[in-house]
Amino acid sequence: MTDYVLVHGAWGGGWSYDRLAADLTAAGHRVLVAQLAGLGTRRDGLNPAIDLSTHIHDVTGQIAAAGFDRFVLAGHSYGGMVITGVAARLGERIDAIVYIDAFLPENGQSLWDITGEWEHRRYIDGQRDRPGLVLPLPGGRDNPRLGRHPLLTLLEPVRFTGEEAKVRRRIYVFAAGWSPTPFTRFRDRVKADPGWEYHEADAGHDVMADQPGQLLGIMLGCG
Repeated sequence: MTDYVLVHGAWGGGWSYDRLAADLTAAGHRVLVAQLAGLGTRRDGLNPAIDLSTHIHDVTGQIAAAGFDRFVLAGHSYGGMVITGVAARLGERIDAIVYIDAFLPENGQSLWDITGEWEHRRYIDGQRDRPGLVLPLPGGRDNPRLGRHPLLTLLEPVRFTGEEAKVRRRIYVFAAGWSPTPFTRFRDRVKADPGWEYHEADAGHDVMADQPGQLLGIMLGCG
């Protein structure tokens, strides 16, 4: 049996992992779908003070409450920022870390640092009517399941501690069917690094929905 911790992306909620979590559970594993402050099931608590450290603390606290010792940690999109921060705290206990079409920061980088002018304009413009709380990007604003996202989570950098270097396996899943994508730089980086395992999915950004079988196989291979 393997324990899995799944972290969703910006504006969304744990529901994005419903199928993957069910499939992993059916295969006999334990699954924690992290619930991030101000998002998803916790959107009633949304406020401008929530930062990246808040979400990192959410995940580490929920891991402790679940009683997980060793585990596989996965994050989608913005979730890559969160799982990087979790690895900087709990790396020794992580058997594999899986970035699912996700941001992959280096030490001292924020999500703002690793996005471009297009995203920056929308982060700023999207919170003018409610300062500190960013509307979903265009294309997602008509989805009633998506809510606003706290701006500070996009501005606070990740800080390495040395613990992240203790993670045993590093895996990146790139969605080849999403264009334009901000993740090509991370794809190129991991493909050139023998310390990474690289997978390419014929999928849009929502790999969990577009290629559930492939993603399940990758996750089960981490156990």
